[in-house]
Formats: sequence, C-alpha cells, structure tokens
Amino acid sequence: MGSTEIIKLFFTEVAGGAILGLVAGYIGYRAMYGIDESSLEVLITLALVMVTYSLALSLHMSGPIAMVVAGLFIGNSGVKYAMSEKTKDDVLTFWTLIDEILNSVLFLLIGFEVLIVAESIEYLWFALLAIPVTLFARTLSVSIPIAILSRWETFTTGAVQVLIWGGLRGGIAVALALSLPDNKYKYAILTITYGVVLFSIIVQGLTVKPLVKWVVS
Repeated sequence: MGSTEIIKLFFTEVAGGAILGLVAGYIGYRAMYGIDESSLEVLITLALVMVTYSLALSLHMSGPIAMVVAGLFIGNSGVKYAMSEKTKDDVLTFWTLIDEILNSVLFLLIGFEVLIVAESIEYLWFALLAIPVTLFARTLSVSIPIAILSRWETFTTGAVQVLIWGGLRGGIAVALALSLPDNKYKYAILTITYGVVLFSIIVQGLTVKPLVKWVVS
C-alpha cells in the first residue's frame, strides 16, 4: 500500500467517520426535538448507536469516531435543547447502566487476555519498547499544541508534565485491540497493548499525584 492509499484511507476513516457521526447526531437530535416521550427518545439514542456504527463499518469509516461525534452532539445540543428533564434523566440513567455493564464485560475479557499474554511472552520486549514510544508520542501531542497556544493563553506551571504523565490508557485501548480481526499479529498487538495499559495504570496512575505536588510546589 503506497502513501497515497494510506492518506486516502486515513481521511476516509477519520474524516468520513466524523462527518457520518455529525449527520447521524443531527438526525437523532431533530427526531428527539419534535417529541417528548422519554422511552421513545431512549430508543432513538440506542438506534442511533446501532445503525450509525453498522453504517460506518459498511462504508469503511471509523465507527468509534462516528460514535464519539454523534455522542458529543446528542450529549450537548440534544440534552440542552431536545430533552425534557425527565427524558434527560432517563437517557443518562440508561447509558450509565449500559456503560457499567460493558465495562464489567470488558474487564472480564481483560482477565481472559492475561492468559493470552502469558502464552505470548516472546512479545514482552516489544511491549517494553512500546512504553517509551507511547510516552514520546504523548509528549509531542501535548507539548506542540501548548507551545502554539501559549502565545495567547497562560498555562499553569507544570501543565505539560502533568498532561504527559497523566495521559492514562485503559479500557478503550484494550477494547480496540480485542476488536481486531484474527490474524497472526493479533496476539502481539494484544500483548503490547496490555503492557502499555498496565504501565499506564500502575506506574503512571500511582505516581501522577506526587508529580502534581512536585511541579506545583
């Protein structure tokens, strides 16, 4: 695959997913704006997720990006302008419950993944190598925007260090790795992802509070 195909695929996945999510979110917003029936509006949000994600996959676009954009649209404009207080409570309660259930299933799958990682110990060195690479990428993604924005905004002392070290990874990274189709690289990707997530949660998560105290003192 050449560079042109990679760029085209990237924009199809990212830009296409974002546009699809925006359109789907607006359609869902307009559907909820014209009614005031909490149970029906809950079903609209559920249908929005299922239909939009399936459509994104069939169009070779990013389903997660489409869901994020649609969710932001409904979670902001939809909640503010298209829902009554009762509907807002019902929708948020429903999706909070779904979130708890899916998180429980995800961490159950993480437990099963430990067995896979244990059998893929040969990939451990790649996982250890991925940790500094991930931190370097995080450094670039934080320091460059802040360096540009600092011309107009004033940031708290130590903001860069805290944002870099506080960029924890967890459920989403594991879920994306688990969702990959079966191929000869999947176990390697699972092991590397699991190693980075473990480092993020255990090392970064347990030391971010002392880091904050140190940089602001």
